[in-house]
Amino acid sequence: MRSENLDSPFTPQQPSADAAKVHGTIKFNDWITCPTPNPAAPLRLFCLPFAGGGASIFRAWGRALSPAIEVCPIQLPGRENRFREPAHTDVLPLAEILANQIQLYADKPFVLFGHSMGALLAFELTKILQRQNAPLPLMLFLSAHRAAHLPPRRTPMHALPDEEFIEKLRRFGGFPDEILEHQELLDFLLPTLRADLTLCDSYRYVPDASLNCPLQLYAGRQDTEVSPEEIEAWNEHTTQSANLHVFPGGHFFLRSDADALMQAIAKASAQIGPL
Repeated sequence: MRSENLDSPFTPQQPSADAAKVHGTIKFNDWITCPTPNPAAPLRLFCLPFAGGGASIFRAWGRALSPAIEVCPIQLPGRENRFREPAHTDVLPLAEILANQIQLYADKPFVLFGHSMGALLAFELTKILQRQNAPLPLMLFLSAHRAAHLPPRRTPMHALPDEEFIEKLRRFGGFPDEILEHQELLDFLLPTLRADLTLCDSYRYVPDASLNCPLQLYAGRQDTEVSPEEIEAWNEHTTQSANLHVFPGGHFFLRSDADALMQAIAKASAQIGPL
């Protein structure tokens, strides 16, 4: 059972990394998962998925990345083992919850990765951490999402009729045909997909102080949803460095270029310096 004071952004609390420990051992929860625990790693990597995605996207990363990195995929409501919970439809309340959750696991230095919708959430939750003077990620990895201040390219799609909605998903290329052509499976997935896209479509950027952490920016050369230039524009949101890396694939290069992406993350993380 989830604690109400963790789930509600309107219930203030003073998070502590000790709250996530049982007899000195880190205990992960419904939000912060860790398929391959690595308590000796000096760095923790939190990962946020694209719309419709779950924590399982990052399951292999714990074994594939450097032993110096403990990979902690974030599981959002409405998917996989949390499918009975309604998915969120508003960025800011969800970012508040995520910032709260991450503070429970700030007992070691951390970095934060988000792909597409996950990049937007990663950005907003880091803004919240900074406003609260909480520990910030040593590096923020923003992947496959335009800079927050830029207008979207496409028209909103969350309210489209099912047939048009599914065709749009097909064009994105991240959902296999066997899923898009399986009606029972679609009936199960569509509410979460629509909620996630409502979250993305309704987002409005509010200017704030630039982030005091470096950015690694990842784009797909064949991505028709967002261009490398739109991703590079994230450099306006940091007081530190921002480096762009372009992969060959499309919007879901997280899958098609997975090995190259993990190598880039490992390389950038190794340059952070002694932890």
